[in-house]
Amino acid sequence: MLKGFKDFVLRGNIVELAVAFVIGAAFATLVNTFVSAIIKPILAIITPGQTQGFGFHLVSGKAATFIDIGVLINSIIVFVLTAALIYFLLVVPMNAINQRRAARAGAPEEEPAAPTETELLIEIRDLLKAQSRG
Repeated sequence: MLKGFKDFVLRGNIVELAVAFVIGAAFATLVNTFVSAIIKPILAIITPGQTQGFGFHLVSGKAATFIDIGVLINSIIVFVLTAALIYFLLVVPMNAINQRRAARAGAPEEEPAAPTETELLIEIRDLLKAQSRG
């Protein structure tokens, strides 16, 4: 599954990226509500009695210098949950559908292996030698 996510990110398919962006914006509200309603109260249990949130003051006694780590944790959780939902609910099924279509069409599923770095360097060397000779 994680290899598929890596392939998705590195492939650079703009259509899938646009779909992920739009769906991600829609899921963000849902996930943010989930985190605010369920995760934040759990974090509040860990830090009882704090009224400003989970964090610390840079300068003691000045409210303006409060660094709220809870908001950062909230944002990280929202991002991870949104990315996971998009990937597992949209990208994985779409990849499966595309593979089935390719199999029905008789198209090869695997592309030929790309040349290795060493092979490319050898080819460049040979081209440079040929250029310098003639």
